[in-house]
Amino acid sequence: MKKLVAIVMCFVWVNSFAQQDPHFTQFFDNTLFINPAYAGSKDVLNITTLHREQWVGFDGRPISTTVSVHSPLSYKSIGVGITYVNDNVGPVKQNLFYGDVSYSLRFKNKSKLAFGIKGGLNLINIGSNSLNTTTAADPNLINNIRNHVNPNFGFGVYYHSPHWFIGASTPKLLEQSYDGSKTNMEKRHYFGHVGGVITLNPHWKLRPIAQVKFTPGAPFSLDASIAGIYNERFYIGALYRLDAAIGAFVQFQASKQFKLGFATDFGTQAIRNYNYGTFEIMLSYDFVFKNSGVRSPRYF
Repeated sequence: MKKLVAIVMCFVWVNSFAQQDPHFTQFFDNTLFINPAYAGSKDVLNITTLHREQWVGFDGRPISTTVSVHSPLSYKSIGVGITYVNDNVGPVKQNLFYGDVSYSLRFKNKSKLAFGIKGGLNLINIGSNSLNTTTAADPNLINNIRNHVNPNFGFGVYYHSPHWFIGASTPKLLEQSYDGSKTNMEKRHYFGHVGGVITLNPHWKLRPIAQVKFTPGAPFSLDASIAGIYNERFYIGALYRLDAAIGAFVQFQASKQFKLGFATDFGTQAIRNYNYGTFEIMLSYDFVFKNSGVRSPRYF
């Protein structure tokens, strides 16, 4: 029964366009995935990976892994990055490979305004023969889809200072079919994100961050996160995803270069009664080379 429900939910997902790209509770550590203008913003070479298992207890549940690498060039107004995403939901398997380039305008108050472009491809496989269907010879499910390639590109803008940021982006401009039909389409997503850090006392800081997503034909999406930061090392936070989930996370800044985190969230809809929740881990590392330093602390 759980496998059947998971497969049904998978195709509701594909056709409603509500979650074509994976959600992350620690979305604030995955900004390059949605906004190419973020490339190089940390002023060092950074690699970050997130692994998420959603609706644990279902066969065919969503499982997502993303790896992003980005850095400024020697001419530090230019940043470059690459992103890889592996996303599996039931019979739908996606591998996304994207490159990012940004250009930043620098201001005297230590803030920057960056513009970025993104380009790459989505490699799609759909194992339709693993489904039990109620409609014989459903034209959308007759053939398996193997290594279907959808190229795409997008752009973004990102303004940030040491204490706050705001950005907007559309990472995939082209709307293309998953399988050659007009039913299952990649839809254009529009993102906005804003956040900052507030000093409460010598030991504690507060970091609110929000991300919104608008997709034609899908409900408005809002992720709101707030974290307390203790002595620049421990992050304790909560997440609210509008009409979808609540979550919590903890992160530890083990050194000036290395941070790790763990998150969990639980759905607020009826499907929560049929799974054990969602779990996520995050690892991030800043590489420091000769004649460069680590700007610490980092909040976003």
